[in-house]
Amino acid sequence: MIMPIKPLHVALLISMATMTYAFTVESNPTNTSSASPAHEEQGHDKGGEHEESATVQLTPEQLKTAGIEVTRLALGNVAGILTAPGEIMLNDYRTVKITPRIAAQIIERHARLGDIVEQGQPLVTLSSVEMAQAEGELLVADREWRRVKSLGRKVVSEKRYTEARVSRDQASAKVRAYGMSHDEITNLLDTKNKIAADGTFSLIATLKGRVLVDDFVIGERVEPGRELMVIADESVMWVEARVRPADAARISSGNPATIQVGNRIFQAKVSQIHHTLDETTRTLAVRLDVENDDDQLHPGMFVNVRIQTNTVIRALSVPESAVLRSPDGDWQVLVQQDEPGEFKAVEIELKYVSDGKAIISGIEPGTPVVTQGAFFVQSELAKSGFEIHNH
Repeated sequence: MIMPIKPLHVALLISMATMTYAFTVESNPTNTSSASPAHEEQGHDKGGEHEESATVQLTPEQLKTAGIEVTRLALGNVAGILTAPGEIMLNDYRTVKITPRIAAQIIERHARLGDIVEQGQPLVTLSSVEMAQAEGELLVADREWRRVKSLGRKVVSEKRYTEARVSRDQASAKVRAYGMSHDEITNLLDTKNKIAADGTFSLIATLKGRVLVDDFVIGERVEPGRELMVIADESVMWVEARVRPADAARISSGNPATIQVGNRIFQAKVSQIHHTLDETTRTLAVRLDVENDDDQLHPGMFVNVRIQTNTVIRALSVPESAVLRSPDGDWQVLVQQDEPGEFKAVEIELKYVSDGKAIISGIEPGTPVVTQGAFFVQSELAKSGFEIHNH
């Protein structure tokens, strides 16, 4: 007896046939008319080989005019390099916190976040009852000292003369301790000025720098020690790198270093080496000073640090100007071929740069490399490649 074929069975048979055909096509790609990816990649490889093998021929006049110099690579003694992660930090020796020394109320702001302030510039004006009392005591003591001094030692006793002078000095020291500046004290005591002992005084900048924090509002009452502003001279920043104790033993204060932030490299110098291990990482902190004249480095940025160690290694080195970027962004040097004046770009690995020397690898010792005038040779090589493509 023949069983009737249901629609569901038909659908299953069609699906199985389709899958069988697809599997056959994938297993035998030569049946298709399009080129395979392998052939495409092979074509690209050939094209890449052609581009890498491109050379440029310079005339003797060009070599002389551009000052081209070729030197055979040789292993030499170079300083070892230690790499470590680092973080940009404020230089605490160039940073100050602006805080009141007595309880006071903020009545005026003279600088804002991000402002560059000069040393001695007023930042915040405060008002305090304690300061008003201290100012009054200073005015009284100063008037008495002026009277006793004008009478002279012949009229007043030595004890009275000394007491008047000491009382005046103590009153002056008290207002200074409370936060009054030297100029404010001078103006207060100037008999020509009609300045009252109203308890107002200003906190001033003790160094030139940028305002990084201004955490307060006008009218707020603040207690002694409250941080109102932070001012930092960011021209020299700190970088803190974490290294193993064994590696720290190969570093000394004053060793040169480089700081890499993205594609930029900054010169630095080891300034301090901590002697206490971090309890979590069991590493030592190495502090470096780095110039920040163009204000590109900011606290909290993570960087790559390369520190020159006290050890010596054998490696290949060329002048820093001899290593150039290829159009693809890889590092390369210009190698002289068998015929004089003929050059080809060869990719290398740039290990690091120290004292104007580039430490490289990926190329054999004895290879003749352009050590002066490399940029000119690279430019001529690029022009010759452009002309070939145009033809």
